Amino acid sequence: MTLSETSVRRTAAQIVKGRLQPPSPIGYLPRDCEPVDVSDSMAIQDAVHELLTAKGYGSIVGTKIGCTTKVMQAYLGMTHPCAGGIFDSTIHYVAGQFEFSTFLHVGVECEIAVKLGSDLRAKEGPHSIESVSDAIAMFYPAIEIVDDRYVDFVAREPDWRTWLADDFFGAGIVLGEPITRWSELDLADLKGSMYINRVEVGSGYGRDIINGHPLAALVWLANAEAARGRDLPKDWIVMLGSVVQTKWVKRGDIVDVEIEGLGKASVRFT
Repeated sequence: MTLSETSVRRTAAQIVKGRLQPPSPIGYLPRDCEPVDVSDSMAIQDAVHELLTAKGYGSIVGTKIGCTTKVMQAYLGMTHPCAGGIFDSTIHYVAGQFEFSTFLHVGVECEIAVKLGSDLRAKEGPHSIESVSDAIAMFYPAIEIVDDRYVDFVAREPDWRTWLADDFFGAGIVLGEPITRWSELDLADLKGSMYINRVEVGSGYGRDIINGHPLAALVWLANAEAARGRDLPKDWIVMLGSVVQTKWVKRGDIVDVEIEGLGKASVRFT
């Protein structure tokens, strides 16, 4: 890590200020507080989580993985996955409802999610698709809610290092009904489709996620956390990445996703 603890704390405070209600753009970071690599970003992210929890956001109970598909990497101008935290206070189930005014520029993504039934321990790595499969208790069809909180997202200002420090656009999730009998599903061949106001806006497959398999994203996360000396604990929720490019929504929009073999989830923005 190249940033000082003081710089990490200053950056986290600026990010948290932008995320509190009413939301405001995070803006540019002071030059001496800009993260220069993943380790800087993750240190800031940890500090952001600590501050938001202290301000009543609740606890981190999962991880959203971003940029796991080529379509999302091309859209965001990145070449590798990134991880952000999921607060328990931002999780909705089956048919979610969010207040549109609580976001700056809100979008949605069509995802496959899992919940762990046992720990994925750092000391037991490196992890593989086989080892992470054994730890999964259930799958979900899911929607990720994202928020563009930045100066000029299209121009990459700030860049991905700040996005990562800020949970990589994460703002909430909706989980459909859990599927516990999934061993016979061809996970790579699962098709996901997303609809806004009943009009299809995109589709993709589990194989679109890194290395041709949705659980490759969980392998990446388990090994990345192991490199930081961290386990993924039992009951941890993991969003494996979007199979459809992010779509931005308006007040009143109703979003539905359907993952063949897993089911449906929906969200309304009021």
